[in-house]
Amino acid sequence: MIKPEVQEWWRKDREVCASDHDLVQKLAPARGVLIEPVDRESAWSFYALVVFSFILLLAPQQIFPVLAPLRIAMLSIVLVVTVHVGSRLSRQLPVMHYPPGVVIALALTGWAVLTIPLSVWPGGSLSFLTSKYFKTIIVFLLLANVISTMGRLRGIFWALVLMSIPLAATAINNFLTGSTMSGGERIIGYDAPLAENPNDMALLLNLFLPLAVGIFLREKRPVVRLFLLGVVGLMIVAIFATFSRAGFLTLGVTFFCYMFFLRNRPERFYAPVILVICVMALPLVPGDYIGRLSTITNIENDTTGSAQIRLRDSIAAVNIVLDNPLTGAGVGMNTLAMNEARGATWTEIHNVYLTLAVELGLPGLILFLMLLGAALKTTRMIMDSARGNTQQYDLYCFAEALRVSLIAFSVAAVFHPVAYHFYFYYIAGIAMALTQIRSHIDHGSSVAST
Repeated sequence: MIKPEVQEWWRKDREVCASDHDLVQKLAPARGVLIEPVDRESAWSFYALVVFSFILLLAPQQIFPVLAPLRIAMLSIVLVVTVHVGSRLSRQLPVMHYPPGVVIALALTGWAVLTIPLSVWPGGSLSFLTSKYFKTIIVFLLLANVISTMGRLRGIFWALVLMSIPLAATAINNFLTGSTMSGGERIIGYDAPLAENPNDMALLLNLFLPLAVGIFLREKRPVVRLFLLGVVGLMIVAIFATFSRAGFLTLGVTFFCYMFFLRNRPERFYAPVILVICVMALPLVPGDYIGRLSTITNIENDTTGSAQIRLRDSIAAVNIVLDNPLTGAGVGMNTLAMNEARGATWTEIHNVYLTLAVELGLPGLILFLMLLGAALKTTRMIMDSARGNTQQYDLYCFAEALRVSLIAFSVAAVFHPVAYHFYFYYIAGIAMALTQIRSHIDHGSSVAST
């Protein structure tokens, strides 16, 4: 009889099993809720992934030096891989799923490996791959596979947004206290690899800002919404405090993206309200900040000389690509290639697309653009499938947030030397996870209809 099972499935002293879950799925339509697949065996891999994110972004080993020798970031990644792989194999499931973006990322990595013998310094390229890019790709693959349910998607969004608070607060505090980089007027960032430079701080906050907006749009509790509004405001002020021209442009892209996406929704009034607040706050903005922004369109007015240098470097990089369009100078070798082309200044190309073209040739650049396009296509596909479904509004808002973040990165990439860093691959990895989440939701719906 099915009746006793219906009466007992909710009891706390019973362990939920697969048959219970199937029964709940059958009852779900009548209750008007969506039940996700039970996946408790690999939950620890998700928790370890959150811990790694915390270590990567906030660097507790800098605050507590006793942690530094333990290599806690590496330990957390090893734990994620071990638990995830062990859990999947124990259930006789594939270790990975392969949406198009994952296949392209692996192809890009393979191409980087193939070009090592042709690198201007093969040993340097091999060292760069093993010490930096392989780690980035591993985390990308873990994000795409471990975040397999809506609960985990919400969890990673909340985790990244909450971790952005101390980053933003540090930027604002450094601005108010005059904590600047040596020999300059711009603030120092947060003592962590991804946020130490003010430009990197602005990029990181710009990528996480849409995640906070995504949570806000689906949140119903007034207190939580008010808290998220405060977080969004804190992040915006912190981006201004970095004096980053690229950060300002990227913030503008995020604003106009949401103006477009919200144009036919009740939340559309938020965009003009934020714009009015920003205009009213202009008198509080330091005059030198406005002057710095003016150099975006008038490069010769940049008294620091950085805008002029980057323009000359970009022209030199284009010439390098024209000279060697197929294989490039080798992964991680753009600085050496630039030294040979325009003199030894030992500075990187501040452009993701030119970096890839110089180091991996046009095939490498094309593969990266395909990866970016696959991530954007995935978010659009999920938004289209969830649009108009009130039970999947969370999924819609999260896919929309990832889409805005990816668009923001595509603009910021013109100004940052971060082709192989975690910034893009974190957002893209979560975007790739949407296909698996969508599959689980569809599976749950099909079970419920039987």
